[in-house]
Amino acid sequence: MKTLICGSMAFDTIMVFKDHFKKHILPEQIHILNVAFLVPEMRREYGGCAGNIAYNLQMLGGQPMIMATVGDDFGPYATRLTNLGLPQTHIKHVEGNFTGQAFITTDLDDNQITAFHPGAMSMSHLNHVKDAKEITLAIVSPDGRDGMLKHSRELNEAGIPFVFDPGQGMPMFSGDELLEMVELSNYVTLNDYEAKMLQDKTGKSLADIALRVSALIITLGGDGSLIYADGKQIAIPTPKPKAIVDPTGCGDAYRAGLLYGIQSGWDWETTGRLASLMGSLKISSRGGQNHKHSRAEIMELFEKHFGFRIKL
Repeated sequence: MKTLICGSMAFDTIMVFKDHFKKHILPEQIHILNVAFLVPEMRREYGGCAGNIAYNLQMLGGQPMIMATVGDDFGPYATRLTNLGLPQTHIKHVEGNFTGQAFITTDLDDNQITAFHPGAMSMSHLNHVKDAKEITLAIVSPDGRDGMLKHSRELNEAGIPFVFDPGQGMPMFSGDELLEMVELSNYVTLNDYEAKMLQDKTGKSLADIALRVSALIITLGGDGSLIYADGKQIAIPTPKPKAIVDPTGCGDAYRAGLLYGIQSGWDWETTGRLASLMGSLKISSRGGQNHKHSRAEIMELFEKHFGFRIKL
């Protein structure tokens, strides 16, 4: 069963600030903000929401199909995807552009400040859902504004269930546009900050939003996640990670677990726990795509943390 992953492909430049942002940002002076963070640690990683989700979903044994637009500098990433065995059928090269670039600064509390250059991602509307064959589930993750709207509409028209994952792309849309994409989708996933922003922009409560979809999933960082489905709220715990190294890409790993569970027809208690485990495994390594676990290892860790067995 193929899963279409609509979203960004990007190179992530990740910097670590060996202190706490809150010590250096004065709330009363926020209107004249002028700060600099010394970041002696820096590295470049392969990332983007679509790339990260696909990486994790393949690890679980899924069949991800990435739909994205990339720039002239994509060569090394293309080679990586080839080596990983991830298809590039629906990755479109847009000449004269950079591939998306994220510049991420993380502090010791795992807070992040990110600057993102979209590059070719802004042309994501050049891809068409109808070109992807044998798709049974999809996700619309942060991407070009027009592309997110277009792909949501096309998926709905094609009768393909999909997860709406607005993420960092939410500020690009009006409240009406966000509400439209919620109503076109079957599932919505957000972190707790994004959930508050969605409520503010749409004027709708979480309870109201949950009534419009089969499930509303809200991640709460180290406090687990909450799934609104079937008229109830399901609390999902987070397994204690081996180490807390880098939060970059944890949300994408979580979403891969969601997609796998939905494709497999699992209940939300099991699906949420797999998603939570994937996020916990990711945070123990640097970058969005450097953690490696076999399906057997994931099943063993799932049973260890949650007390029952799954089959991937």
